[in-house]
Amino acid sequence: MLEDRDYMRQPSYDDGGAFARLFRWPRWSWTLALVLVNVAVFIIECAFSSQPLQLKPDNEFIFRYFALSQDGVSHGYVWQLLTYQFMHASFWHILFNCWAIFVFGRAIEEMLSPRHFLLITLTSGVVGGLFQLLAAFLWPQHFGGSVVGASAGAFGLVAAFAMLFPERELTLLLFLFIPVHLRAKNLLIISAVLALGGILFSDSILGGNVAHAAHLGGMLAGVLYIWVIIQGHWLKGAAADPAPPETRPEVPVAGSTTFWRAKPGKAGADLSTEELLKSHVDPILDKISAHGLQSLSAREREILEKASAKMTKR
Repeated sequence: MLEDRDYMRQPSYDDGGAFARLFRWPRWSWTLALVLVNVAVFIIECAFSSQPLQLKPDNEFIFRYFALSQDGVSHGYVWQLLTYQFMHASFWHILFNCWAIFVFGRAIEEMLSPRHFLLITLTSGVVGGLFQLLAAFLWPQHFGGSVVGASAGAFGLVAAFAMLFPERELTLLLFLFIPVHLRAKNLLIISAVLALGGILFSDSILGGNVAHAAHLGGMLAGVLYIWVIIQGHWLKGAAADPAPPETRPEVPVAGSTTFWRAKPGKAGADLSTEELLKSHVDPILDKISAHGLQSLSAREREILEKASAKMTKR
């Protein structure tokens, strides 16, 4: 069954009492490691600030050489494209970024691998930094200041999550107490619109002291990483499914009551859920286990999505 597979099972954290959870939740992962690195860097920033207890880093040396700026990169400080991702300007800044990394990063790491998680996060941060530098070049009066924060990488993870689980329903707390329910793909669309609006209307309330160009670049990097590297698509489209048409199951159009039809020899008869899993889904899951998600064809992904939706409705 789908839920019997380790890589299809939702993580469970309610596996003991409070004392047990203290040591077993959250389990160690590269996602947690990245969050801890961000926290450690923030503590160092605060320690060298003029007023450490205010949790608002202001050390001029640190910001000059490690925060991302057009002036710094023009002087050859290209490492700023990496270091700025681990710096933050306030307690709330690091809190929201680390929350996003932890929530979306765990899903990415478990679905793909720690290597892909780190590559998506850091690549999105670099691409977001390049977008911010481009915005600073085009509109220096609005985007010319120094930039810090892991938000470009965090938005890259949001975009990657939306690409992998577009129909997954999420519950977000607007203003920390108003629950908002929306699908992952809609979260990505809203985030992209807000980022683009912040760039185009930087003088309005949409602008603010936010690196919208970095956010937009991070989202674009996350989308392209999944679309090109994981799913194997290129500008000319995905490679054709090598399976001959006569051996493929028939996939119904949206709205059809029949989920899958039998292979030749069982024409006209609907497969039961058990038969569906055994004949169509299990081989795909075995392929993921052996070769990774990126090895699936577009049709195999479609089969897996429909099977998952069917299992959810049971």
